Amino acid sequence: MSRTNNKDIGLLILRVVTGVTMFAFHGLPKIMGGPELWKKIGLSMANLGINFFPMVWGGLAALTETLGAILVIIGLWSRPASLFLALTMLVATVFHLANGDGWTTASHALELCAVFLAIFFTGPGKYSVNKK
Repeated sequence: MSRTNNKDIGLLILRVVTGVTMFAFHGLPKIMGGPELWKKIGLSMANLGINFFPMVWGGLAALTETLGAILVIIGLWSRPASLFLALTMLVATVFHLANGDGWTTASHALELCAVFLAIFFTGPGKYSVNKK
């Protein structure tokens, strides 16, 4: 097995496992939570000085964590999807730190941010719909 194949298999594993867990444990529950949950999630944007349309921001986060995760899994438009997911996880990290939850709680969002940035910079690998 060549180094190229190893890299592409590694990227496939990274994309699928991270994408499935993001979809199942973060995105889908937020989508299913509806407008009340979206508003609650969107209020976290206040930590960045954005105090308007919290339901829109929360809905966008839910959509990003759901649709973005699916795109990362299949490797279609994975770079933009990964960038949006990384930004969403950055907001989650800031939220946890601003609420005094500490680094132990914020670390999961920060780790996911790093994973999605890695996918953004490397691309999806050859085992993907894009193959770029």
